[in-house]
Amino acid sequence: MVIHSNLSESLRDVLVGWMRTHPLGPLEREVVLVQSSGIAQWLKLALAADPRDGAGGGAGIAAAFEFLLPSRFLWRAYRAVLGAAAVPEESPFDKPRLMWRLLRLLPEVMDQPVYAPLRRFLRDDADCRKRYQLAERLADVFDQYQVYRADWLAAWAAGHDSLPRDGVADPAQAGAPLPPSQRWQAALWRAVLDDVKAMDAPMGVAPSSDGRAAVHGAFLRRAAGLPDDAALPGLPRRLIVFGISTLPRQSLEVLAVLSRWTQVLMCVNNPCEHYWADIIEGKDLLRAAHARQQRRPGLPARMGEDELHLHAHPLLAAWGKQGRDFIGLLDEHDSADARARISAALGGTAQRLDLFESAGDDTLLRQLQDDIRDLRPLRETRERWPAVDPRRDASIRFHVAHSRQREVEILHDQLLAAFDRDATLRPRDVIVMVPDIEAYAPHIQAVFGLHDRDDPRAIPYTIADRVKRHADPLLHALEQLLQLPQARFSVSDFMDLLEVPAVRDRFQIAEDQLPLLHAWIRGANIRWGLHDAQRQALGLPSSGTAAAQNSWLFGLRRMLLGYAVGARADDWRGIEPYDDIGGLDAALLGPLTDLVDSLEQTWLQLAEPAPPQVWGERLAALLERFFHPDEGMDAYTLQQLNAALRAWLDICAEARVTETLPLSVVAEHWLSRLDEGGLSQRFFGGAVTFATLMPMRAIPFRIVCLLGMNDGEYPRIRMPMDFDLMAYDYRPGDRSRREDDRYLFLEALLSARDRLLVSWVGRSVRDNTPRPPSVLVGQLRDHLATGWRLAGDLARDVDAASPTKSAATAESTKSTKSAEPEQALLAALTTEHRLQPFSPAYFAVPAAGDLFTYAREWRDPAGHRADTRQPLPPLSREEPLTLRELADFVRAPVDAFFKQRLQVSFALQDAATEDVEPFVPDALEQWQLQDALIRAQCRALEAGEDYVASREAEVARIGRAGMLPDGAFGALTAEDLLAPLDDMAERYAKALARWPDGLREEFPILLPAIDGAPALEDSLSGFRQDDEGQRCRLLVDSSSLIPKGRYRAARVVPHWVAHVAAQLTGVAVTTVVVSKAGDVVFPPMPRRAAMRLLRVWLRGWQAGMTRPLPLAPATAFEWLTRHPAAPELPVSADGTEGADDNDTGDAADDWDADREGGIPALLAAPAGQAARKIYEGVAEQRGEVDDSPYLQAVYPDFAALAHGGEFFALAQSWLRAMRASLYADRNRAKAATDGQEAAHG
Repeated sequence: MVIHSNLSESLRDVLVGWMRTHPLGPLEREVVLVQSSGIAQWLKLALAADPRDGAGGGAGIAAAFEFLLPSRFLWRAYRAVLGAAAVPEESPFDKPRLMWRLLRLLPEVMDQPVYAPLRRFLRDDADCRKRYQLAERLADVFDQYQVYRADWLAAWAAGHDSLPRDGVADPAQAGAPLPPSQRWQAALWRAVLDDVKAMDAPMGVAPSSDGRAAVHGAFLRRAAGLPDDAALPGLPRRLIVFGISTLPRQSLEVLAVLSRWTQVLMCVNNPCEHYWADIIEGKDLLRAAHARQQRRPGLPARMGEDELHLHAHPLLAAWGKQGRDFIGLLDEHDSADARARISAALGGTAQRLDLFESAGDDTLLRQLQDDIRDLRPLRETRERWPAVDPRRDASIRFHVAHSRQREVEILHDQLLAAFDRDATLRPRDVIVMVPDIEAYAPHIQAVFGLHDRDDPRAIPYTIADRVKRHADPLLHALEQLLQLPQARFSVSDFMDLLEVPAVRDRFQIAEDQLPLLHAWIRGANIRWGLHDAQRQALGLPSSGTAAAQNSWLFGLRRMLLGYAVGARADDWRGIEPYDDIGGLDAALLGPLTDLVDSLEQTWLQLAEPAPPQVWGERLAALLERFFHPDEGMDAYTLQQLNAALRAWLDICAEARVTETLPLSVVAEHWLSRLDEGGLSQRFFGGAVTFATLMPMRAIPFRIVCLLGMNDGEYPRIRMPMDFDLMAYDYRPGDRSRREDDRYLFLEALLSARDRLLVSWVGRSVRDNTPRPPSVLVGQLRDHLATGWRLAGDLARDVDAASPTKSAATAESTKSTKSAEPEQALLAALTTEHRLQPFSPAYFAVPAAGDLFTYAREWRDPAGHRADTRQPLPPLSREEPLTLRELADFVRAPVDAFFKQRLQVSFALQDAATEDVEPFVPDALEQWQLQDALIRAQCRALEAGEDYVASREAEVARIGRAGMLPDGAFGALTAEDLLAPLDDMAERYAKALARWPDGLREEFPILLPAIDGAPALEDSLSGFRQDDEGQRCRLLVDSSSLIPKGRYRAARVVPHWVAHVAAQLTGVAVTTVVVSKAGDVVFPPMPRRAAMRLLRVWLRGWQAGMTRPLPLAPATAFEWLTRHPAAPELPVSADGTEGADDNDTGDAADDWDADREGGIPALLAAPAGQAARKIYEGVAEQRGEVDDSPYLQAVYPDFAALAHGGEFFALAQSWLRAMRASLYADRNRAKAATDGQEAAHG
């Protein structure tokens, strides 16, 4: 029985009703042939529906179903008719088996002259990759030949190097000769047949030894000789074929034969109730003597191509070739004679059932579907349907976006709006299809996975059709392990491996231990490579030691020695101990060592080619060694991997593949087995389904969304292989990716019940230039524009109705005037979206056309630009500030606001640096290395030891720790690091001589909270004193504080804050800071002045936690230096400011910018211009703002920083005293020098 309908629901209801009224036996299984898991799930849900639901009711249960792919069932039917002895359970000509047989046969036959084209391709194939890829593609082509060109294979098997014409029964009859460059195909097919027969010779030659086409022929001959009442126990009593839009001729022949003994129900989706085969090119190739369907009244018997548009539906003609071929082939087996014969055998049951009906005509979408059903030409469309009012009819919409991310964001908003409008709409009623789900999966997860379940904007979703190795973390880890022979064993790869739970469980590493493990790896300076031998295997020269620097063996030795000897400084046999491992955490070192050992063993094993049996043992051991899954998906994945491995070994044994194979070939084949599609994908899980646009998914959904409909990406382009001869000889029923995609687009349009949403990337993300949509979308838009018109009032105002409307497509970009009715309709159906989701257009009141969003997070930022001077509520802080926190704030108040108040950091960690050994240290690394050397030489000077020897010892230590480049580069780097240190050592030695006595105690600093400002509590050390008891705080700074005679204010400020705090210890304190470039000396200052200045900073901190205060230290220091009106206190003879203890040190509090002529005058003055250059930079010199992303975010230029004058006031009140102190020391030193010159004069 063949049932035609344009509605899948009608087919489903008839089928469910038939199964409910004619049930099989209790132990019989209902066999259903489908091509996708979606159809299978949809049918099961329909049958399991409550029978009391009326017309759509089911049987209340769906059990004892067996859903099969057609090819698998057909082989079962062959075995049932021909017998299991004649047809094995698995065909030796199945694609995987054929591929490995070809892999073995190709070298054996390659010396023959006919294979010269293949010999040229297989040159330079030492690793067998080319041969594997060629065998894979040849197996695919021969597999297609077996289904669609069985007559070719029969002719080749008979020794004829020709291509018989379609319909010629005798393969010996002349056909087109094979081109000379392709004759190797016939020779190779004969070689395959001979090889299979040679293998089957001991058991006798069976039909299966000649290929599937030969089995099919034997099946037809055997079936013809069987009586109609023959008992065939391998066949089901009933067979259902549902939702399949194309089948090869062979399959239809088998189903027609099986209908003699098995009830075959074919439910066919037919888009049109009239005969429509002759509206598409190639109609002469169909051999059906008659058609099941009648011609549409008024349709001429013969039409030229130039008349098609007058009598047929243009979209069906453009997209329906695949469906036409299938229905045409089906008509060959659905003749009146055949129906009468089968009807008589089944007691007069009708064998023909047509269920065509209109789905309605109240919306544009349903009108379009009804036109296709009735084969209605455009002239009738224009006469029949009323004007479209998009305000009431949203059934078809087009959306133009700038990127895939924006497409998904737009879709999310559209679906939320649809759910709000219709309370009966459920997520399972929506399907979203894209050309490539892998390209969209990250965007889908980022948008639909953003909201928590309790958020009303959360939409449940599921992503189908993903390549499993891209979606399953365990498979990703396995793929990493299979690449070990070529891997660098980098730290990032290692940590990625430990992100997989099954790997962590195997080595007993807890997830919360990963940060500690990562810290050890960084601390031990591990970067990449197992050891020296592994690096040599990658073609690098030997380092001269087994544990190459920065390798895993290098780091593990450091860790183990550090744990063994603790914090002792001496190395052992050239190994520098890493002493941060101890206590209970040290137990983690064991699993780390086990993992590295396992990686080394696996690396050694995988690097050697081996025959399949050995590879089976190795790969099974790899799974056991690295993965310990739970009972969930990981266990299932491992079960699949082991099953695929066993199946491959069986195939290799059957194909007699015993040669050694490289890992690259074995791994690719093994993992690709898990990527093969099947019927395991889940649909209708109560969520919006995202899937790849694939054939035979004509499941009705209330909303169908098509994303990624870009020109050049859909229909998808797949270039045929040069040796695929089918590409040059089309026959009805042949598969074509482009024709599949065209028919799939038609199926998607017809399966939408309420709405069809189509989107594409129609604007460049760089320059906003238009990009055309898919040619199919263009055809659909052309058809709508030609067949329908916009309602009159909207057509007049289409330009003014919304600035978001535009026909930004290839066919309509040149003219968008409202006077053109076609463009007016397309403009009304199309929404051009903004580049960013936070565009103010989405929050306009009233709404700007169809632009809207549910992303309320963007509403405030889009509504107005935030005022950075609008303060936040005061920050309540109970614990005191430390000197470090206060110094960081005074040095960079904007940074502190972001970091301390907002908890926002713009610092980016460069993960790439931990995968590369040190070559040339960057500025930070150079500072860290020099700091270690400076500390070492200072300790030696303080102890009265040889600072040069101490410094050299430190160079050796950091070299053993892997902190210097290896080899000669390390020596050169060490020379550069040591170059500026001798002068620094001399100056530090003089300072030690000036202040000879070191004080070991720490002195507390305490300033209580007052007026809401936080308290200050800390301690200071590093004090020394001279013979007279005067106290100094002697410090070393590894930076250059006075390069080229200019103070680096940002570096000096922290020392200034500590110096001011040191005055609270009860004794006047001088601060001396020895740096690589210059010494900074702060003379003592009055205690009360210090206390008042600290109060100023603490009050500033309180204000600076509510808003970013406009101060940049280098810029402020430059302005103070250049500004002539900046008040300075006189300096006394002892270097202190001329003020008594009542002086606040804050004489700038009364400073007023208006007295200087106002802000414009300050900016235009020389001091202001100099400050601008420091802040913004000039020519090749970077500005202070360039080095701070925090300043860039709030004060992008000097005008913004100085706006309102607060910058000048802060510079005066916070930093004027520091400048006065620094220049007082300079003046005192200059006076002393002048006095000495005068005395000697």
